[in-house]
Amino acid sequence: MLVRVGAEVQEVSRSLTRSKRGDVVRLGIGALALLVLGVAATTVRIWQQGAQDEQRHADAIVVLGAAQYDGRPSPVFEARLAHAVELYHQGLAKTFVVTGGRIPGDITTEGAVARAYAIDHGVPAEAIIGEFEARNTLTSMRSVAKLLRDRDLRTAVFVSDPTHMLRVLRMAHDLGIEGYGSPTPDSPAMADPVARLRATVHELGALGVYFVTGGDLEPTSTEP
Repeated sequence: MLVRVGAEVQEVSRSLTRSKRGDVVRLGIGALALLVLGVAATTVRIWQQGAQDEQRHADAIVVLGAAQYDGRPSPVFEARLAHAVELYHQGLAKTFVVTGGRIPGDITTEGAVARAYAIDHGVPAEAIIGEFEARNTLTSMRSVAKLLRDRDLRTAVFVSDPTHMLRVLRMAHDLGIEGYGSPTPDSPAMADPVARLRATVHELGALGVYFVTGGDLEPTSTEP
């Protein structure tokens, strides 16, 4: 393009504008590629951790809460509780920790349902401690960390669904707990490919929120 400046004619290159546009496009493609790689790598880590059973002797067994219906654990919650109770009867720990509050409309808490289930299945009431207020994983884990510290308990085996284990153990580490994962081996949520995909997507989002903000997703609905 020719531009007249006074008596002179100067040439202004169009290639600079095209070059800048190309740089923006390349940066965008690069950022998208990094995002895709990050999501793929995190998905693999979620599944890898969920496939590892690290059960061992510890100071406590901690079972993470899930949905309950008027005092009856959901199938997902019952699978977690059954596995945690089995670990207790194997002698892995002397302390059994239950977690979970209530959502609007509930008549009881997830923690109370877990405590009742454990007692009904042979766990002594005096062995059970818990928190009964939390509505997401992070607040549950913070309460668990305090319960353990107050009793000078340092190690714990955590029980939850396979897709949940990576986030639980990351939080445990950050809260100063020496944690090990023992994922539920027969969770109904893992038997359904659609439910497993949905759970994985949820964990990707929750991990992203945790790493970026240090917070957690407030539940919009209970687990099945």
